Amino acid sequence: MLTHGMADGKLGLSIDDIVYSYYGDRTGSKLESKLKGSMKEMGTPEARLDIIKWVRGGTPEAEWEPRLKDTFKQNCVMCHSVTPGIPDFTKLEEVKKVAQISQGASIQSLTRVSHIHLFGISFIFFIMGFIFSFAVGVPRWLKIRAIVFPFLFLIVDVLSWWLTKWDPGFAWLTIFGGIGYSIASTIMWFTSMYQMLIMSRSGKVYGNAWESDLK
Repeated sequence: MLTHGMADGKLGLSIDDIVYSYYGDRTGSKLESKLKGSMKEMGTPEARLDIIKWVRGGTPEAEWEPRLKDTFKQNCVMCHSVTPGIPDFTKLEEVKKVAQISQGASIQSLTRVSHIHLFGISFIFFIMGFIFSFAVGVPRWLKIRAIVFPFLFLIVDVLSWWLTKWDPGFAWLTIFGGIGYSIASTIMWFTSMYQMLIMSRSGKVYGNAWESDLK
């Protein structure tokens, strides 16, 4: 929601947000879509309009030095000059790159984010699944599925980014994958926390439930 929720310029998360984030908005530049979306509050309306007009006019270099450079300096370079991994807007060539037709996320960006998600979130699911494996009163078949599902949905989620980059029709898979591992991990989390913090304090005992789970 926070990363892609305003990609189409409208509040809330939609299929268009996912398409614009990964496939891109092929009707306009990435810079323009950002100014209308997630970066809308980062500058004055006049500055945004001035930049958009300049971009639509083909980013003429003759207009950069006298006024556009100063507009970027006042509204953008506080982040876009010191933050690693994002364009340096003190340089015209960097601005021109994002002023081209939006192609969505780059291969380099997808590779980096995919790596972070696959390894980072997998560790979270592993630890959560390990704790949940000790839950009592849960049928073994349900326990196995609850532990495995988040990993499967995570793969679907990350794979959907690459597929959407290729074809916007796969954007729905991103929502499907996110909802899937959210539900599965939420069930494990609430079950584990309930049994550890509430059941144990209330003195409820399942007797041979753990032994029956093993069987």
